[in-house]
Amino acid sequence: MRAQDGASAEPAGRASLRGAPVADVALLLEGTFPYVRGGVSSWVDQLIRAFPERTFAVVFIGSRREDYGTPVYALPPNVTHFEAHYLYEPSPQGEGASASHQGALHNDGDAAAFAQVGEMHDLMRRRDGAGVAAGGAETGNDAFRQMLARILPMLRDGHELAQPQFLHSRAAWQFMTERYERHCLDPSFTDYFWTVRTMHKPLWQLARIADAMPPARLYHTVSTGYAGLLGALLRFSTGRPLLVTEHGSYTKERKLDLLQSEWLRDNRGVLERDISQVGYFQNLWMRFFETIGRVCYDAADEIVALFEGNRQRQLADGAPAHKTRNIANGVDVAHFAALRVPRRGDPADASDPAEADRAEIPPVVALIGRVVPVKDIKTFLRAIFIAYRHRPDVQGWIIGPETEDPAYAQECRDVAASLGMEYQVRFMGYRPVESVLPHIGVLALSSVSEALPLVVLEAAAAGVPVVATDVGACRHLIEGDSGIDGDPALGRAGRVVPIADPEALAAAIVEVLEPDAWHAASRAGMARVERHYTHDAMRDAYRALYRQLLAGGTD
Repeated sequence: MRAQDGASAEPAGRASLRGAPVADVALLLEGTFPYVRGGVSSWVDQLIRAFPERTFAVVFIGSRREDYGTPVYALPPNVTHFEAHYLYEPSPQGEGASASHQGALHNDGDAAAFAQVGEMHDLMRRRDGAGVAAGGAETGNDAFRQMLARILPMLRDGHELAQPQFLHSRAAWQFMTERYERHCLDPSFTDYFWTVRTMHKPLWQLARIADAMPPARLYHTVSTGYAGLLGALLRFSTGRPLLVTEHGSYTKERKLDLLQSEWLRDNRGVLERDISQVGYFQNLWMRFFETIGRVCYDAADEIVALFEGNRQRQLADGAPAHKTRNIANGVDVAHFAALRVPRRGDPADASDPAEADRAEIPPVVALIGRVVPVKDIKTFLRAIFIAYRHRPDVQGWIIGPETEDPAYAQECRDVAASLGMEYQVRFMGYRPVESVLPHIGVLALSSVSEALPLVVLEAAAAGVPVVATDVGACRHLIEGDSGIDGDPALGRAGRVVPIADPEALAAAIVEVLEPDAWHAASRAGMARVERHYTHDAMRDAYRALYRQLLAGGTD
């Protein structure tokens, strides 16, 4: 199928490169495949290629076009439709300025529609405070789902809650001022007004995307957030099933971003501020992302977590328990087993004549991931500095793109320079993981948030021990999951350390580089992946789930 001649002829924020009448599965992706490298993008690519008999549409949602370069993944042959949208690009003059827009400038608006929005907000508040709405959990979830089914279609152009109505009608103004007077804890109405407008702007873009999308038999979103909200819109407008797979917690990661943000106003005086309490507008944004996460959960037919800890977080964030299940990530074990390099010093092979011909364990510690704050690269750098005191031959490699947050990447380079580690630390940019694993001794993850990282499975399958922070499923992957019979008995595939603790990370690196510990960890990691985290097991689980949803809930 021929690609269209660029995006310039498309509406702003839209770049449709292929087109097909119907796809089996529409993947709804925010900030990942095919423009951004990383575990989630690799997983998406792996998933599409696992089902050559299925056709896929891919819908990418990003912030601004300038934040992304050219695609870094080639679209597999069974991707029959692709389109990209950018939610925070300026709209061209006249977009949305139809006759309905002009009329809305002097329109009373639909007060009844805004009253329903108010009821939805109040229901969300009750669910936050008491856990459920009046009448019990199931009644509360049903009421919220029914309300969503009524309200979300009203966002479409020409309907009661279309963008011109929200931005310009008297009913919208009355609604906003009433909510401000009732709930706002910040004295500035101006900041409240513009925050609410900015917060809601993507909603109408998502409604337009949903209206223009070619049909699909199943919608599959790989996060909540804006992609999940698009999934909810499509679920209610088409009646087709919605599958949600969460690789981490979108809501949690947005909260971390907001707590570190410098662009949100805090109008409290210096003496009024309590550093233990977030500002009003930070809290408003947090509640917004919590709300759209619940919207996605309520619209979904099935919700997948990668491990039990994340499933429990989904339940705490409002996911109905009967919709949830776990499907662990998996890797092509044979592919990564081919990268295993026999290393000298294995006690089990001490009498083997070939022992002397084996390679030494490389004193190289690699962090493979994007250079972004959530990966806490600075803690890794400080850990290498500390480990160097005990192992003067140690090297730290940072393998990953620096384009997502250039300012943070420069800060990391400055930290390395300030520690005098220019020769011990190498920023190597993106490289295929297969080209790295045979040359390192330890994989390190210093992240403050992860789910079930593919790179840990890949390293373990290649026989490389892992040292990771105690986030997501890392402890299960390294020490074994007590919920899996016999898994902990396989031994430790490395070490688990606290978050943001460079001393503990350094000590674990030095310990694992010792031959006895290294070989024990290598054997444990290979055995664990081969038993419990294979690509075939993951593929079979999704094949059954796809078949069930595409058949209308019967397998």
